Amino acid sequence: MPKITRRAAAKSKPAPAPRAGKARKGISAKPKRMPAKGPKPWTEAEIREVFERFRKANPEPKGELEHLNPFTLLVAVVLSAQATDAGVNRATRALFQIADTPQKMLDLGEEKLRDYIKTIGLYRTKAKNVIALSRKLIAEFGGEVPRTRAEIESLPGAGRKTANVVLNMAFGEHTMAVDTHVFRVGNRTGLAPGKTPLEVELGLERVIPSEFMGHAHHWLILHGRYTCLARKPRCEVCLINDLCRWPEKTV
Repeated sequence: MPKITRRAAAKSKPAPAPRAGKARKGISAKPKRMPAKGPKPWTEAEIREVFERFRKANPEPKGELEHLNPFTLLVAVVLSAQATDAGVNRATRALFQIADTPQKMLDLGEEKLRDYIKTIGLYRTKAKNVIALSRKLIAEFGGEVPRTRAEIESLPGAGRKTANVVLNMAFGEHTMAVDTHVFRVGNRTGLAPGKTPLEVELGLERVIPSEFMGHAHHWLILHGRYTCLARKPRCEVCLINDLCRWPEKTV
């Protein structure tokens, strides 16, 4: 009897996996996640309105650091790092009566200077810087405070913020000094968001009309210090609460 050979049943091939990016029939594709919308950008008209309101409420804002001349302003700003303006003023009222020029400050000396400013944080380092910058002013600038940012920044204890304050308050330059208050207001309102003080500074200079730049730095500092507070902003009395882009505002 002839041998009967049986063929093995062919193995079924596995179904091909669906291609990435294509949904199989009966299975809906996951919806794409839409990026979160940021705050609505400020218009030029809105920014002008902000500073019109600030100007109407306080036409001639003043810095709160007490000083007699550009030199004492420079010293006060250097001393104000990580300190309050009120605390600096208490220390400098008596100091500036006897040392209101670089030469008089050198004549006073570092040790006696420390006695005048010992209520201010980091007073030892600050006394050393004030004596050093007084010496440099006499040696390189004829005893006068220079009028450029780079030259002021070259002085011991003086950085960009110090230079901007002095240029604005002593010489009327259109500079924007960004302290903790201005940094907060720029970011919270959405006027000039930035991760660093320099980003906020440049952002504010870009959007603020030139006619307001003489006082803009003071308006923003005072707004942050007394209205747009860090922990409990006083949105109910804020002059610009209808324009502010902060999503957590309470009005």
